[in-house]
Amino acid sequence: MTYVCFTLQVDPSRLDAYREAHAAVWPEMLRALHETGWRDYRLFLRPDGLLVGTLRTDDFAAAQEAMARTEVNARWQAAMAGFFPALGEARPDEGMLVLDQVFHLEEQLERL
Repeated sequence: MTYVCFTLQVDPSRLDAYREAHAAVWPEMLRALHETGWRDYRLFLRPDGLLVGTLRTDDFAAAQEAMARTEVNARWQAAMAGFFPALGEARPDEGMLVLDQVFHLEEQLERL
């Protein structure tokens, strides 16, 4: 299983609304994420709007592609687009900046 970390920038003037939207994500969106391979998915939000997401998945590209094929994802991305003005016309799920992992404690301990 792969561990993925990504960032996005939420409009700082809309942080409360963003938090509210994620306090009660649509049940069909939650099910779609689960069914398409997104596991242990978490979002963290800094006061300046920096959003950090983490998840585990067998194949991130396949999980993204599977979500992109769902009807609920199209609706969710449209609803979330206003929170990410820096992305322009790109959908939020297409604007993720995936970070390279540079350290993992357990991996290094296993090598000792």
